[in-house]
Amino acid sequence: MIRRAAFLLVIIFFIPGATVLSQATAVFGRSGGQADFLSDEFYSAEAESELFNDPLEPMNRVMFTFNDRVYIWVMEPVATLYSEVVPWDIRGCINSFFRNLEEPVRFINTLLQGRFSDSVKILERFVINSTLGVYGFADAAGREFGINPVHASMGETLESWGIGDGLYLVIPLYGASTLREITGTVVDSLEMTPYYTWTDDLAVNGAIFAGKKTNDLSLHLGQYEEWKQLLFDPYISFRNAYFQYRRQVRYRPVTDDDFR
Repeated sequence: MIRRAAFLLVIIFFIPGATVLSQATAVFGRSGGQADFLSDEFYSAEAESELFNDPLEPMNRVMFTFNDRVYIWVMEPVATLYSEVVPWDIRGCINSFFRNLEEPVRFINTLLQGRFSDSVKILERFVINSTLGVYGFADAAGREFGINPVHASMGETLESWGIGDGLYLVIPLYGASTLREITGTVVDSLEMTPYYTWTDDLAVNGAIFAGKKTNDLSLHLGQYEEWKQLLFDPYISFRNAYFQYRRQVRYRPVTDDDFR
């Protein structure tokens, strides 16, 4: 338990900005579920912002600015160098490989949520991609059999059990979340994700996490700055888009584009 807690500290506080852009990509840039922040419908969400429990807004704004600087000054240069060394196709295969390893986490969460048909889809995807997809390096289930990815997380599970969001939080070196969602992320990552149980060596686990997130970021370089230039108040826009995107993910089929 102590080693797990220490690894949590490594993830949240010592891996520089590893999830900031990947989260921003989820919020603004993935086709099919993106938040259209140039539309009137998106900005009408600001009228709903009073429903967001954000009593820590001054502190959250400071954390938002801190994460922004860490991404620009640290993670973007690292991911850019990585993208120049590793070809796009290989980075895509790495992304697919890690996603396949996370399928058992989604399978358990769909069972806990009573989504049994989705559980079957996830199991089918895992078996097909682990075999025909060569350990998940290719998405054979989606491309050859038309079995689309399914989204499921512990945050959703807690929501389905009637647990509310709690406070809106901007977490250092992580990004937008809520008290419920970050709790679910901790459970998903530390207790259920297979590749973090391969070894008790914190350095190895930290390297896996950092490598995976750097690979993710390398697939979306340049997008973060483009979005920021179009936003009048990035903090409010990211907060609204976070909740909007989360609602869309909850209530729509997930496509393979969401994980590229």
